[in-house]
Amino acid sequence: MNAQKMLAVAAVGGMLIAGVGFLPVSPLSVDRPTATPTFKLVPSQTFYFNSFVDCNMAEAWVGDTFRIFPGKHGEDPVWGYADDLKFADGRNADEAFSRKANEFRTPKIPDNAPIGKAGLHGAVWFETVYQDARDRSGRTLYAVYHNENYPSTLPYDPKTGEGYINKNWPQGLKGPTSPAAVCRIGIMKSTDGGRSWDNRGLFIEDLQPRMILKPHNTSNTFAGGVGDPSAVASGDYLYLFYGEYGFPGTYQPAAYQPENEYKGQCISVARIRLSDLDNPVGKARRWDGRGFNAPPNGIGAPIASLQIPRAEGGGPASSPTGGFHWGPSVSWNSYLNAWVMLMGKVVGPSWAGSDIFISFNTNADLSQGDNAQQWSKPQLLLSRPGHFLWYPSLQPLNTPDDIAQKRTCLKLGQKARLFVKDILPEKSVYLSEYVIEFEK
Repeated sequence: MNAQKMLAVAAVGGMLIAGVGFLPVSPLSVDRPTATPTFKLVPSQTFYFNSFVDCNMAEAWVGDTFRIFPGKHGEDPVWGYADDLKFADGRNADEAFSRKANEFRTPKIPDNAPIGKAGLHGAVWFETVYQDARDRSGRTLYAVYHNENYPSTLPYDPKTGEGYINKNWPQGLKGPTSPAAVCRIGIMKSTDGGRSWDNRGLFIEDLQPRMILKPHNTSNTFAGGVGDPSAVASGDYLYLFYGEYGFPGTYQPAAYQPENEYKGQCISVARIRLSDLDNPVGKARRWDGRGFNAPPNGIGAPIASLQIPRAEGGGPASSPTGGFHWGPSVSWNSYLNAWVMLMGKVVGPSWAGSDIFISFNTNADLSQGDNAQQWSKPQLLLSRPGHFLWYPSLQPLNTPDDIAQKRTCLKLGQKARLFVKDILPEKSVYLSEYVIEFEK
């Protein structure tokens, strides 16, 4: 959903919740632990981030330097061209996050290709940085990016099936005259620690037949697509957790049923071999309900345990009443020996939602059976009624252990700093007010 928005909401206070639960049991599960880790939020001194954030925080240690890559870059006919994708350094996470806006530097990023020509189109946000373990210098990085386009920036090409048709196109975030975006996910590569990047192509996408159009799409969000990802390496693969916003089949207005759309949406997972990151186009596979079998532009199946049941308010992404989790942020926790996922929740138009949730997966190896699907039922982590809460993430502290272990948002310990984008009509801030503590 990535865009700069001012939203008409009112602050009326907040509360915190923490709890315990149990992992769902699948027919494919064998000797799998069931107890979900516990957690608590501990208030800490408010920590404000000083630059533009509109996505997950991508970061890596390059040698002894902690480097972050927030921001947006590229063409956007609704919000205007952006040159805000920057990077900043520190001796630890706190120092990098404390940098003033004028201390951020601009990396070299590929220009947008002319409309109708092959290349990079639309705007991009770096959501995750995977660091090639074979490069001991730490300078070889792969950025997983969220990419947004419109019929005007990526018009439909009948020869390739790429692009979008400007007919019955749904409304976007700036009112009736603005079009909704479509999101895709791609990969860029850097061999100099993130100072310059080369576009390697798309990871996954949804094509025109899966776009949800007027009169049914009234959410002021996306026309469809896949986005807001978080990626982690396990074994020989990079696992991509992402929001699915398209129709799980061909959208046909005359036969449209909200229930059919809902069944194919929420947070999903795809994977690609680490050896294919240099040339990713066509190589990824989505989970289809039985395995990683669906092609990168095919129809996958969402993670069932993360879907909000219809009886509890779950609904399709095109609905103005929302009812789905989105924006996953995934990390490996070495203290818990488990994966941790944070996510938002949409309950209204224009990405309205004031709650942050947490889920766990105690299977270290995501490649076995349905391990990548085995996430606990989301538990409420943070609630701030009247606010919009987006892009939650867990970040390392400036402790000697976190620095020695070179922890990032992808690998953490018993304690971590919780960041979230907090939005009110008069301001939008990316901040941390709590440290999360886990218990086994």
